[in-house]
Amino acid sequence: MKKTKGTLYYDLSSERMDILYEDGTREGGLHCGETFEVKIGREWIPTRIEMSWNTDEWYLVGVKNVSNLEGLRVRL
Repeated sequence: MKKTKGTLYYDLSSERMDILYEDGTREGGLHCGETFEVKIGREWIPTRIEMSWNTDEWYLVGVKNVSNLEGLRVRL
């Protein structure tokens, strides 16, 4: 099964992280707990997206040393 690839970005209108796919379509806003893989270096790492309750910042579970999610390559 071929996986769909895209790029993470912050959508100001929905105040959520979103995925811009290679074909120009968008996911429509990510919700806490959604799973996908993120490319760190040459490796695809399975993760899920969450929001910190005390800072209202998005983060990826199990992915360390990544402070800015915008621009990261993802696939699902």
